Amino acid sequence: MTVAVLALQGAFIEHEKILSRLRADVIELRQAEDVRKSYDRLVLPGGESTVQGKLLKELDMYDTLYEQISGGMPVLATCAGMILLASEIEGCDGHHFGTIPMCVRRNAYGRQLGSFHTDAEVTGIGTVPMTFIRAPYVAQVQEGVEVLAAVNDKIVGVKYKNQLAFSFHPELDDDMRIHEAFLKL
Repeated sequence: MTVAVLALQGAFIEHEKILSRLRADVIELRQAEDVRKSYDRLVLPGGESTVQGKLLKELDMYDTLYEQISGGMPVLATCAGMILLASEIEGCDGHHFGTIPMCVRRNAYGRQLGSFHTDAEVTGIGTVPMTFIRAPYVAQVQEGVEVLAAVNDKIVGVKYKNQLAFSFHPELDDDMRIHEAFLKL
C-alpha cells in the first residue's frame, strides 16, 4: 500500500514516520508530477491551510487531488488538512476542496499559547492522546458526517465516506491507532 503525503508545508514528516513504522510505502507530493504517481491513500497534514490551499493551485495540484478525494480515495486530514476538506470555513467566503459537508472554525483555540494536550475518546479507536496547536474545530456537520470525537463539547474528529478529519495532531504522539484506522479504510 502506498500513501501520498502532501509535503508543501507543515507537519508532513511526522506523518511519514508513523506510516513507515506501520509498513506503508510513503511518497511525498511536492509538485504537479507527483500527484500523477500511483498511490492508494492521501494524508493532508497540519500547517497553514491558506498557504497550502494557495500552493495547491499555484503548483497545479489542486484539480487532480480534488478528483481523487471526491472519487473516494481514503484521506487522513489533520488540523489544516481538516480545513482543506471543509465545505465551509466560518467567517470566510470560500473553501478549499470542500469534500466534507461541515463548517470549521479556524484557530478556534486561539494563538500558539492556546495550544494544549488532552486524552479523549475517538469512536471505534478508544481513548487517544490529542495535541492541539492553533487548532480548528467543527462548528457544524451536515447529514452523512459521523462525529468521531469531541473535547469540551467541540467536535474535533469526523468521518465522511473515506475521509477522516481531526483538528488535533495524532502524528505528534506515539499512539498510532488513528493512522492504523486510516490504513484500514
